[in-house]
Amino acid sequence: MIRTHVLICGGTGCTSSGSMALKEALEKELEVKGLTEEVKLVTTGCFGLCALGPVMIVYPDGTFYSMVKPEDIPEIVEEHLLKGRPVTRLEYHEKTGDHHAVTSLSETTFYKKQHRVALRNCGVINPEVIDEYIARDGYAALGKVLTEMTPEDVIKTITDSGLRGRGGGGFPTGRKWQLARVIVQDGGKKYVACNADEGDPGAFMDRSILEGDPHAVLEAMAIAGYAIGADEGYIYVRAEYPIAIQRLEIAIKQAREYGLLGNDIFGTGFNFDIQLRLGAGAFVCGEETALMTSIEGNRGEPRPRPPFPAEKGLFQRPTVLNNVETYANVPQIILKGADWFASMGTEKSKGTKVFALGGKITNTGLVEIPMGTTLREVIEEIGGGIPNGKKFKAAQTGGPSGGCIPASLIDTPIDYDNLIAIGSMMGSGGLIVMDEDNCMVDIARFFLDFTVDESCGKCTPCRIGTKRMLEILDKIIDGKGELEDLDRLEELARYIKAGSLCGLGQTAPNPVLSTLRYFRDEYIAHVVDKKCPAGVCKHLLRFVINEDKCKGCTACARVCPAGAISGSVKNPHSIDPAKCLKCGACIEKCKFGAIEKK
Repeated sequence: MIRTHVLICGGTGCTSSGSMALKEALEKELEVKGLTEEVKLVTTGCFGLCALGPVMIVYPDGTFYSMVKPEDIPEIVEEHLLKGRPVTRLEYHEKTGDHHAVTSLSETTFYKKQHRVALRNCGVINPEVIDEYIARDGYAALGKVLTEMTPEDVIKTITDSGLRGRGGGGFPTGRKWQLARVIVQDGGKKYVACNADEGDPGAFMDRSILEGDPHAVLEAMAIAGYAIGADEGYIYVRAEYPIAIQRLEIAIKQAREYGLLGNDIFGTGFNFDIQLRLGAGAFVCGEETALMTSIEGNRGEPRPRPPFPAEKGLFQRPTVLNNVETYANVPQIILKGADWFASMGTEKSKGTKVFALGGKITNTGLVEIPMGTTLREVIEEIGGGIPNGKKFKAAQTGGPSGGCIPASLIDTPIDYDNLIAIGSMMGSGGLIVMDEDNCMVDIARFFLDFTVDESCGKCTPCRIGTKRMLEILDKIIDGKGELEDLDRLEELARYIKAGSLCGLGQTAPNPVLSTLRYFRDEYIAHVVDKKCPAGVCKHLLRFVINEDKCKGCTACARVCPAGAISGSVKNPHSIDPAKCLKCGACIEKCKFGAIEKK
């Protein structure tokens, strides 16, 4: 008889931290102790607290262990699973005042302001066992749709819920489905497609849903197929997501075996099946028309719009395309109703949004919050604040398509319209936090460099224009910029946004424009003063040794790869700027804080 369940995270983050080695060690130890009949080991999707991986939870008491190593397993089995005494040193401790206290997972600051809808099963079920999904009302929404609702009822429910696309643009999902529903072409063939080509730097929301709850996406796509009159679907997922692909393949196979995909689903005469298509990692294939062109077997390049995919999409047939997170909301909306979903969020941005929280933040990981939650709540409460006593400087939302939000706007409620108003965008949900040590010119260059590499080259404004913008930023970072370059950047940005064929080029200038808007003083410092205020841009840096602090220990000289540091024992040293590589090795080695960037 099973008396205890041990859940181990099997998401990409924890897997890379060694959770599968943890699982093997636990299996062996349970066998040695004769507990295999009493303790059930479950591999789940992401719990959310990625920075603490590998993580595991023991039920029914809910003990949350973090950063567990295989060598810790014998102690956990002996003390906790045999004797009922949790191993306190391995439990997740939340700092409270001047001491550390063990807190129940739901009451931690990371979780208590979250509301999980799209992530409701991640970290709860084994994604490779369809029965566990069914036990959590899985496929009940599909059953309800096929036996109790007309296609028009389904579309009305999704429309009334206020669900908007979670992939970037925020287009109303119900309206998109309605457009595809009403279009009638010869032959009647229509398609449902899922965009799982999540490519933004720092974004891993869709990947985590596919790894932790793949059946939710399959069920939602079948519902969409019924609503628009399609019998075939495609999931376009990038090949760099091996765990997500494996679990999708397992889920599709299981759903077919259970009669939940294929012909005559629930005996209603409705037919719907799903195929996988693997992407080669081209960022532009996250754009809907480029994605469909790639599925068709062609080079992934965008097509002019109109016609839009609802009229001529995949194989030139009417197509509904939504991303993973959008679909993950659909079954719950059908079961709980449009009013339930619309009760969360703001007037024009309903429901919740999943963010991948990364960068200079204490609690790196996945969070799902109601729309309208402020940036301050996400960073200071859920995220645990900026580590090492540093000050919050900016947050980048929307990846290469988004913009940087300055500290002065930290109380901005997060929703589609508010982010656009301040020069950023929701995007797919990446949220990268930056502190005082980040150079905003360098950040803008990083994202623009990514876009230049990922441009498909089909249209001139994007192919040539972004390259020219990058050259200007390189010039500024190298200390060769002129004030006129700032005007050139803004002029180029306007032309690129207006003339590019697809969303990649149309939004590529956003990181540059938002940093120019809110951090223009940093650009001016680079151009006029030839200094990088954050001490990041190497060509504008000078490493010097403070003679009052230097003890003459010679540690810096011994570690310098260029032989740029000279001085005798117990006497202040100096750095030859002509030889200095500005690698920072001396700063890391100095125990007295004598080496400074200027």
